[in-house]
Amino acid sequence: MSKKKILQIPWIDQTRAWPTGCESVSAVMLLRHLGFDISVDDFIRNYLPCRPFSEKEGVLTGPDPAIAFAGSPYDPDAMGCYAAVIVKALTSFFLDVSSGPEPVWQAEDLTGVPMEELCSRYLDRGLPVIFWTCTKMKEPVAGPSWMLEDGRTWFTWISNEHCMLLVGYDEQNYYFNDPQAGNGCIAYPKGLTEVRHRDQYQMAAAAFRKEHREYAHYCQ
Repeated sequence: MSKKKILQIPWIDQTRAWPTGCESVSAVMLLRHLGFDISVDDFIRNYLPCRPFSEKEGVLTGPDPAIAFAGSPYDPDAMGCYAAVIVKALTSFFLDVSSGPEPVWQAEDLTGVPMEELCSRYLDRGLPVIFWTCTKMKEPVAGPSWMLEDGRTWFTWISNEHCMLLVGYDEQNYYFNDPQAGNGCIAYPKGLTEVRHRDQYQMAAAAFRKEHREYAHYCQ
């Protein structure tokens, strides 16, 4: 018997309000699935580190997307952020809503974790995964470049970057809550998805309850 698992998670459309906010929208879909009442605007304004671009002596300067969102999710010309930034935002949120000395939930950067493990350790236990790939599984292209804020490092963005919420799989496909352009829950072929995931550095993030020690090897 073929194996199939699809989590039923309410979908949020990023298109009108947060044109470059796919990472934040995916994080909020995850949080709502975990039972937290938070809006995308609250997540962005209160938890997401964002830094603007500036131009100095004709050189475009901006943040490292592994440290902060490059621009603003409200700006259609902004770039985005990487898994470490979303993990930091989720960690801040879990600390903020904790009623005890330590938060019940923990965010984890799962960059580089194989797809099979994402499915078995998270989806199979009812936990979705924030997942970096390319828009509509298009090929990545070298995007804009800018000087990082350290004043020494030149950074090139990989365009067609996109973030979705991984909610399921079957024998042929992975299923995502894709926040872009009315896609809703959509299937993408496994092989192509894995290629595009590698194109975006195999970034992923998730959250789990701390007492669930079967996830502990991710925390070491």
